[in-house]
Amino acid sequence: MHAQIVLFDGFDPLDVIAPYEVLYAGGTASGGAVTVELVSAEGPREVVSGTGGLALRATAPLDPARADLVVLPGASGLVSEPEEVPDFGADDGVRRRDEYIPLLLGRTLTTPLPALLGKAMADPRVTVAAVCGGSLVLAMAGLLEGRHATTHHMGIDMLDATGAHAVRARVVDDGDLVTGAGVTSGLDLGLYLLEREIGPRVAHAVEELFAHERRGVVWCEHGPAPTPL
Repeated sequence: MHAQIVLFDGFDPLDVIAPYEVLYAGGTASGGAVTVELVSAEGPREVVSGTGGLALRATAPLDPARADLVVLPGASGLVSEPEEVPDFGADDGVRRRDEYIPLLLGRTLTTPLPALLGKAMADPRVTVAAVCGGSLVLAMAGLLEGRHATTHHMGIDMLDATGAHAVRARVVDDGDLVTGAGVTSGLDLGLYLLEREIGPRVAHAVEELFAHERRGVVWCEHGPAPTPL
């Protein structure tokens, strides 16, 4: 399984690093059955996150034809839009309106990313996964209508408004779409994907290595629907 984890300007580093480390360790534990790389829609480049200017390097272009798994992170920045933005320069330590998370997520729609994600979503061979606000990028691009997904609890209503079926769970498995809730769910999402695609023993070995006990509900779109309680 070859995984491509997408970087975009303003990405949340934990949304990227948590699944990256889990999948990388899964590759080691499985004798190379998993490979992982950092990519961007624009190709190889240094990409600055939304957390203190921390940057990571994309080493390849996002290419759904080369990937079995595409992982999309959310953004890091201001949770609440500031009422006023002081007229200071970017180096004055002031968080600016353009660091507001919904704006960072929305800005991805002006890049080649939505078209590439659309190709990935249209290919039944590719699983698309998203952590936190990554689900909202897919939703705003019109790619989640009628699909079951989750995101950070602060974005659940927005997810519903786009036509997706929002589920309040830690991880939501909708077949070739797997989504995680808040930022730390990237660990659980990565471990779940390892278990689903490679096997539970490999996933458990990585879980032990990271001293992380998976938490929360994994919701799957199969089985009979429950009657009202």
